[in-house]
Amino acid sequence: MKTIIIEDEKPAARYLVKLLQDEGIEPIAMLNSVKESIHWFQNNEDPDLIFLDIQLGDGISFEIFKEVKPKSSIIFTTAYDEYALKAFKFNSIDYLLKPIHKIDLRQALAKYRERIHPMIWDSFQLKNLLINNFENPYRERFLVKIGSNLKTINVENIGCFYSKNKGTYLLTENREYPIEQSLIDLESQLNPKVFFRISRNAIINLTYIDSITTHSGSRFQLFIKGVEEELIVARERVNDFKLWLEK
Repeated sequence: MKTIIIEDEKPAARYLVKLLQDEGIEPIAMLNSVKESIHWFQNNEDPDLIFLDIQLGDGISFEIFKEVKPKSSIIFTTAYDEYALKAFKFNSIDYLLKPIHKIDLRQALAKYRERIHPMIWDSFQLKNLLINNFENPYRERFLVKIGSNLKTINVENIGCFYSKNKGTYLLTENREYPIEQSLIDLESQLNPKVFFRISRNAIINLTYIDSITTHSGSRFQLFIKGVEEELIVARERVNDFKLWLEK
């Protein structure tokens, strides 16, 4: 069975590879963006099965199928809840809810093997399905690794994101977690009504601001619930920050 994984979160992709290997399946490719996926399909034979994340770093995954039309079966991987996924069941599109469990994967693979022919779908149907059921274009959850375990964290529980020691971290009220995305990637993935990039090193959540004080050079220092890191609004961002607070 020729299988590929399209997933922009590296820990989630590696975890899915491990689960598939346990089932005797070795994925032939791991792709992490719309652009990379289009290029791969244009230069390779269609796989039998695609494990496809819905929200990729550079867009929603249906954008891939505007450019290419692989004759492959699809199993979506997603962090969205059951309510939003009713349409997938209705349209006979399989999905796996993150964090993926071994039993769920086994059942999805069994369903795939029972099919005589690949599922029939087209890009127009897929586009309408995703747009109608996933109207929020921004990230709702992040998958983090804790030792050998995976955990999902809702964005409303994240006080800020910051970079240090060449890594990126999200911070909740009780601990920090390393993530794969850069702050540049996160800017387009987070709701700008709630999150603001105050400097090269930090993006903060409005609802977690405890207080704001003046700082040297007409800058502001922010105090965020549970965050010990020094958070200073960069001088060139001060005016935009004030306008953002007033929206």
